[in-house]
Amino acid sequence: MCVRWYVAYGLSLRNLEEMMAERGIDVDHSTVHRWAIKLLPALEKVFRVRKRPVGKSWRVDETYIKVKGQWKYLYRVVDKAGDTIDFLLRAHRDKAAAKRYFQKSIEHNAEPEVVTIDKSGANLAALEAIDAGRQTPIWIRQSKYLNNIIEQDHRAIKRRTRPRLGFKKFRCDSILLGGIQIMHMIVKGQMYDGGIDQPPAQQFYSLAA
Repeated sequence: MCVRWYVAYGLSLRNLEEMMAERGIDVDHSTVHRWAIKLLPALEKVFRVRKRPVGKSWRVDETYIKVKGQWKYLYRVVDKAGDTIDFLLRAHRDKAAAKRYFQKSIEHNAEPEVVTIDKSGANLAALEAIDAGRQTPIWIRQSKYLNNIIEQDHRAIKRRTRPRLGFKKFRCDSILLGGIQIMHMIVKGQMYDGGIDQPPAQQFYSLAA
């Protein structure tokens, strides 16, 4: 429950410690952090098996996340319906980071027919490098206006990360951001639940079953 609350809402670890104390449960905030780091990778693995298919028209953008006082880059992509396709936290915003992100997204999802990016030269270079080895190239479209949908979607992630006052370790932060993304996708109805029509909280708990 603590792990779900942490990734579902804009709560700090100390908020969760206080909330559990009000319920008569003595748990240190550092313990909640350890639970999250241990559980979330396993839950993400199960979620990816149950994730619904996504569209073939992608909107790609990066948003900033502060880690140990320095800005890092959270690559994210949604389809034209607003469903999240994939995500990846990278230390740099360059061709290598963008290429690794696109490769990961294509590996875990159906290949896109068109990818819409902004005027980022790094994203364009990465996609052109991927296209160079393909018989059917991906249509690359540069349009700031068409990417409004993902810029709006960033806000849901920012609302959850803002109360944390900055992350501390890159590896741990990647795990926690992955958990936030999973919960966000569940809320958007992106997980098969066997037709049970469970609420998001129960869907999240079912990943551990």
